[in-house]
Amino acid sequence: MQFTSETRLDDGVLAREFALGDIPGTLWTPPGPASVPLILMAHNNGLPKAEPRLVARARHTAARGYAVASVDAAGCGDRPRSAAEEQARAELRRAMRAGEPVDEIFESFIGPLVEKAAPEWRTTLDALLALPGIDGPVGYSGWTALGIRLMVTEPRIAAAGLFAGGFVPRSQREEARQVTVPLLLLLQWDDEGNPRQRALDLFDAFGTKEKTLHANLGGHTGTPWFELEDGTRFFDRHLKEHRPAARRPGGRVAR
Repeated sequence: MQFTSETRLDDGVLAREFALGDIPGTLWTPPGPASVPLILMAHNNGLPKAEPRLVARARHTAARGYAVASVDAAGCGDRPRSAAEEQARAELRRAMRAGEPVDEIFESFIGPLVEKAAPEWRTTLDALLALPGIDGPVGYSGWTALGIRLMVTEPRIAAAGLFAGGFVPRSQREEARQVTVPLLLLLQWDDEGNPRQRALDLFDAFGTKEKTLHANLGGHTGTPWFELEDGTRFFDRHLKEHRPAARRPGGRVAR
């Protein structure tokens, strides 16, 4: 992992751009010398790590005592896309404008995106946990389809906050039954592109015994800001409360 730039933000959070082979990413860390838990933060359906709503969530979360990382995995953000991916995106836009069924187009588009993105996120996780000042536990926040795949293949993820908006391929809907970590699922009740019942069915399918659903009125991008505060409290419970006391440089215990 090579850090290519760093910026100290006005809230004290340090934002560092990095490259891990072909994978570009951003790491936000809080001020202070204590070791902190890590949250992987992915935008729905692979939009860029620089997307303003993701950056705002990352900064807010880092300021409250977490290392937060996001990457542009294969096919996401500004990384090159195959001709097949571009064709699927164009066909999806055309079908949505025409009011045609889009499930099969989503399946052909999102499924391969998850298959390519998940290994790169796991490679990034390995590199992040090798850095000083980041020692877990690990949480996940964001894109539901990718989060499901990571939760069933990555035992280091201890809790996850997911957004119900976004198509979830059939394979991830089946994998949801294998998820056992605590979950917080956010649902926009009037999401124009994501059927409500499908999100409720997915919530029911998750195999974990500890899962919470927060539903709010409004469209796809209307999630209230207070849900970010609730999400931070969710991660505090599952990533901080049962965490062994971290040691500061010099042997002092940080509490």
